[in-house]
Amino acid sequence: MRICRLGMLAALVVAVPAQAEVKDSSASGFSIENSVLVATPRDRVWQAMTGQVDRWWPKDHSWWGPASTLGIDARAGGCFCEIAGARQAQHLQVSFVDPGTTLRMLGGLGPLQGMGLHGVAEWTLRAEGEGTRITWTYRVGGYTPQDLSTFAPVVDRVQAQQLDGLLRFLAQP
Repeated sequence: MRICRLGMLAALVVAVPAQAEVKDSSASGFSIENSVLVATPRDRVWQAMTGQVDRWWPKDHSWWGPASTLGIDARAGGCFCEIAGARQAQHLQVSFVDPGTTLRMLGGLGPLQGMGLHGVAEWTLRAEGEGTRITWTYRVGGYTPQDLSTFAPVVDRVQAQQLDGLLRFLAQP
């Protein structure tokens, strides 16, 4: 019975496969977008996305892995931070919050931060039929001697893994 219910739940959570796309790229920046339709209410997606990020964000895409805790303080000026004892990192700073609809954060994720690049990461949730369309866009730009267009496909794949982490978390009973 449990296996059957889990299979049915997984089928309900992901209604349409995720769509990943490098929207544009150049030597000075890129825009990527990942989107998926889930059969999960918007308020539940929002709560998981902002209040439980440590439970779904892939630890192999954090600075200190399982030794750290990730959190999002979903208010203007709040922090998407990682803490591992005295070691701390601000991944992004929250700049815009419309609960249940939009979370916009500023900064460079991962190695982009150390390169001095700036990004705008925006999560949007939109009711679509019986479910919720989750769209995550990330626009990155700034000066670096590297050609940023070469980073776009890699960042897109990583962002898709992060969205997949949220989807797997939402599928749990």
